[in-house]
Order: sequence, then C-alpha cells, then structure tokens
Amino acid sequence: MTESPLVQRVKEVHAQARLLATLNASARNEALEQVACALEDAREEILAANAADCEQAKANNLNPSLYARLELSSSKLAAAIAGVRQVAALPDPLGQRQLHRELDAGLILSRVTCPLGVLGVIFEARPDAVVQIASLAIKSGNGAILKGGQEARCSCQAIVHAIHRGLEKSAVPAGAIALLTDRAEVVELLALDQWVDLIIPRGTNEFVRYIQNNTRIPVLGHADGLCHLYVDRAADIEKAIAITLDAKTQYPAACNAIETLLVHQGIAKEFLPKVAAVLENAGVELRGDALAREWVSMTPATDADWATEYCDLILSVRVVPSLEAALEHIATYGSGHTEAIVTEDAAAAARFLQEVDAAGVFHNCSTRFADGFRYGFGAEVGISTHKLPPRGPVGLEGLVTYKYQLVGNGHIVATYSGANAKPFTHRDLGCQ
Repeated sequence: MTESPLVQRVKEVHAQARLLATLNASARNEALEQVACALEDAREEILAANAADCEQAKANNLNPSLYARLELSSSKLAAAIAGVRQVAALPDPLGQRQLHRELDAGLILSRVTCPLGVLGVIFEARPDAVVQIASLAIKSGNGAILKGGQEARCSCQAIVHAIHRGLEKSAVPAGAIALLTDRAEVVELLALDQWVDLIIPRGTNEFVRYIQNNTRIPVLGHADGLCHLYVDRAADIEKAIAITLDAKTQYPAACNAIETLLVHQGIAKEFLPKVAAVLENAGVELRGDALAREWVSMTPATDADWATEYCDLILSVRVVPSLEAALEHIATYGSGHTEAIVTEDAAAAARFLQEVDAAGVFHNCSTRFADGFRYGFGAEVGISTHKLPPRGPVGLEGLVTYKYQLVGNGHIVATYSGANAKPFTHRDLGCQ
C-alpha cells in the first residue's frame, strides 16, 4: 500500500529526530544561534508575511481574540528571537542522570534523561509559537511537526523557511522541523501514534477539546483558561487595582488573563467604585452580581458568565462574604490554570496558596506572570492544566523523558532468587 505524502513526511521527521537526539549540547546550541540569526535576517520577510495574514484576517472578520494572537509586531518577533537565545543558554536537559544506584557489586542502575521523539504541535494563529516550539524541540533533541491555522499560513511559512536556513548552517538536520499547511492533514496526523509521541494543541477551548477527543497520542495542553483574581478583605486597595488592571487588560486574549474578579464584601464598598472606574476607562465591560451592582452600575451577570472564558475586554464581578466563598467559587468554576489572591493577611494568603487546586496559584501579583518566558524557561510549548506532570508552563523539562540503563558483568536474576538468594545492596551512588 502506497503511503500518503503526510505519512512520508512524518516518517522523515522521525528519522531526522533520531539523528538530532545523538548530537551533543554544543551542536544543538550552535544550531539555535544560527536559527536566531536567520530569523533576524528574515525579519522584514516575516513581518510582511504576517501583515498579509492580518489583512486577510480582517477581510474574513476573524475573531478579535484570535486576531490578537495572529498579529506579530516587531517587538513580539524580537522577543521570540530573544527567547531562542535564552533557550540556548539553558542547561542541557539531555543525558542528565537522575538516579545512580548499585543493585549489587558490578550491577549499576542509572536513570538518564532523553528526548520524547516527535512532537506534533497544532495551533490557531500564534505564529510566534513556531519560534518557541522549534527552539525548545531542537534544544531537547526532539523532532517537531508544526501545523498552524490557515489564518497564519504565510507567517508560519516565512518563519519555518528562516529556521531551515539557519539549521542548514548547523549540524542539526533541517528535516527535523516540518510545517504542515493543509487543514485536512490534521485528522491524518492525529492517527499516526506510531510516529508521533506527543500532541501539543494551542488555541480555543473548542479546538483543544477536539484534539483531545480525536487521537490516541498523548495530548499536552489545556482546553480552558478561566482565571480568577480574589481581592481579600485585607487587600491593599491601590495594589489590588493595579493587579486587576494588568491581569485583565495587559493582553486580554491570553489564557492567563482573568475572567472573573471576586471581591470580599468587607472591602467592596471602597474598592469596587475605584477599580471599576479604572477598568471602564480601559474599555472593559463589567458584568456583576446583585451585590456588585449595589456599588457600581454594570450589566447583570448570568450563571453562564461565571463559566465563560471571554478572551476579551469583559470581566465578571462577584462579591463574596468570605475567603471560604471565594475558594468555593474557584473550585466550582476554575479551569486549573492560574488563580490569584490580593491580601496583606499572611494567613489568608497561605490558605489560598495551599487550598486552590491550579497549575499556578499567586499572591499579590498578576496572573499574567503564568508564562514560560517569564518563569525563565526561555520559551514554552504551552501551558498544561493536567494534574500529572508536566503542569503549568511547559518548557524543556516537559519535552524529555528518561530511560533506565542497567550495566552488569554477567549478572543473572537466578542469583537473587530461591532459598539461597543473594541480597541486593541497593546502595545509592549519587548522581554526580
């Protein structure tokens, strides 16, 4: 049976990824520097391609939140390129010995980190994701198959062309990074569990859920980014206003922007009119419960609002009688992404940090800090809300696995079985 062009391409990435996995850290880091240089050289080409995508997106009336992710400014591109160099400067994630144990004299067990293999990354808009994921894949010794949305087609092609030009000047095979451009290829890609080791979707919750429901390949990501900010009775008002404004308006289309503001009733009378004035001046539409509307005129919130990820300048507001009520609201509606409390009460903060079940739980800072670049990961492939690791922003550590290596000298299990079984020493040797 003749293989489809997609299967052939995926198998080629798989083969090139095996070669990439054998390269040392210096070779991979040099490849990243060549990629960064190539992206800088292609800056005008990439921005022009993105401008064409944006023009077409406007003509097609693309959703505003998707458009915000699609648009690639000069500063956004520069930050992505800086991220490539940050990834290169990170410690090598491969070949790290996590366990070193003598089972018996001459029988030594090691657990050593190694690449996953091939990553399948499917995303809507977000052309800068191509740069982030390709750099993390190269550093971690993984091949990557990238599929951007049709709305970002020109941008993705320009970026990948630049990446390939950079890799051609290095020891890393350019074929380890591939771009898919046909929407129909996604369904076929999701069925290739023999050749693809991890799927990473980035996009709307409907998009991510579709991926999760249509593949046997492990999926890393999150479907919802419904984040809350709780302003406690003991909050510093000015601090709370600044954090609320940043968490909602700094980049409202991001998955780590807040969608609901919870306010303790003991501070609502003083805080709500002040924060509402600042938010409304920034163009935010407020939707509040009955108690919130006692202090500020706003659209009545419905039950659906508490469960909605707006990705827009819309914010639900609820007044709660206690920290316990805030915790209960978050437990009911939170997506496990990022939750934050503003308070000067150390006991309240400690309880919030302890009891909230989310990948990120913050005290007195904006939820927008939930980001691999800001965490010092250099870049991220996405944010995972799974409870099993990796969780939160996923950088290099989420793209490696490990193998157990056992070295002996003719040892056999029979020696350690039966009535005269020899005991194991199980002596830890240290990982240095």
